Amino acid sequence: MKSLAAGLSRAFYRFLPESLVVAVFLTVVTFLLAVVVERQNPIDVTQMWGGSAWDLLAFSMQIAMLLLTGYMLANTPLVDRGLNALASRVSSPRVAVGIATFAGALGTWLNVGFGLVIGVVLARKLAKTVPGMHYPLAVAGGYAGFSLYGIGLSGTIPLTIATPGHLLEEQMGIIPTSLTIFHPVVLLTSAVIILVMPFFVAFLHPAKKAEIIEFQAPPERRVQEAHVEEEARETFADRLNRNPFVGILMGVLGLVYMVLHFAGGEGVNFDIINLTFLSLALLLFGRPDRFLESLRTSIGVVSGVLVQYPIYAGIMGILAGSGLMVTFAGLFTAISTPETLPFFSFLSGGFINLFAPSGGAQWAVQGPIMIEAAQQMGADYGATALGVAYGDQWTNAIQPFWIIPVLAISGIKLREVMGYLFLVLIFMGVVYGASILLLGFL
Repeated sequence: MKSLAAGLSRAFYRFLPESLVVAVFLTVVTFLLAVVVERQNPIDVTQMWGGSAWDLLAFSMQIAMLLLTGYMLANTPLVDRGLNALASRVSSPRVAVGIATFAGALGTWLNVGFGLVIGVVLARKLAKTVPGMHYPLAVAGGYAGFSLYGIGLSGTIPLTIATPGHLLEEQMGIIPTSLTIFHPVVLLTSAVIILVMPFFVAFLHPAKKAEIIEFQAPPERRVQEAHVEEEARETFADRLNRNPFVGILMGVLGLVYMVLHFAGGEGVNFDIINLTFLSLALLLFGRPDRFLESLRTSIGVVSGVLVQYPIYAGIMGILAGSGLMVTFAGLFTAISTPETLPFFSFLSGGFINLFAPSGGAQWAVQGPIMIEAAQQMGADYGATALGVAYGDQWTNAIQPFWIIPVLAISGIKLREVMGYLFLVLIFMGVVYGASILLLGFL
């Protein structure tokens, strides 16, 4: 297995380009499929792409803020000391990789936004204190757990079909989370991923020192403190910039709103997570000048999101507008039985997710096809919906759309982690495939 991991890493390192190039390649493939398979006019396909390029603008901003505020929060003095204390207790490279993987998986199950950040941030911290740790593998492990979000507490599809008034309520009714997220088989599946995958990823750690890539810290920017004599000449504005009351005031205000949000019965979403992270960062930095200095050094983590997400929004527009997503889903339903429909929903969901990495958008188009097939065959609605959710989360392991933020935080390239994530894809495929087959036959 280690030889296979090393071989895949070398192959991906040699042949896999940057994530931006992959996004362009997927755009070209989707464009050609729309023209050839769906017989769409190239001009119309171009309009589908351009007309959808900004459909993810609000979501892009949510992700950008999540990364920025989460990264800044991790760099506040209090959190930084806590993470450093945790990292200092670890000395084994394999244990460090396992911890990063566990943190990412558990964090994702609890909340998708938190999970996307915590595993990779912890991997970066561990890389600074654990000599001999293979940094790309730790980053891959910290991200790998993100392929659990679809059946976690913030899973898009299970929460959607449990909400009154959802898109397909007339066809399938309300499916409570007791039959999806909290179904015994699904809970067991989540537990296997959270508890077993860290050992699987840690096992892939290279044994040869020559194959290990350790973390290379970039040059640190130091905040130059003013001398006493310069402080005496500070203006009123300078004193405000250095006054911790400003950050504390805004931080407390944000946290009070968070309490009111949950007290009013509202749920967890990207907006409340981002406001909480921002409020905590303001509170823990205190002084505005220190907060702004951290902002200037952290802003680079969002660059890939801002540039590449419009490209993926265009791809999703082509898939939905041309009928490709319907065609892909139909190919799998044509060979299904009532017992195997959830499994083929899983496979089709995984394939479609490679082109359209958005659980909500994918369900809006693929969901009606699968539920219609379930009605005609007499298949279980909940298991069929879970099949789509499983597939959507499964191929996130190798979907550059979600890896872009991870690369920005970690500072490494896509080709350095893809070999390990491909093996994670196989591991999860076995677990998810067995789980959804069991659900289909129950």
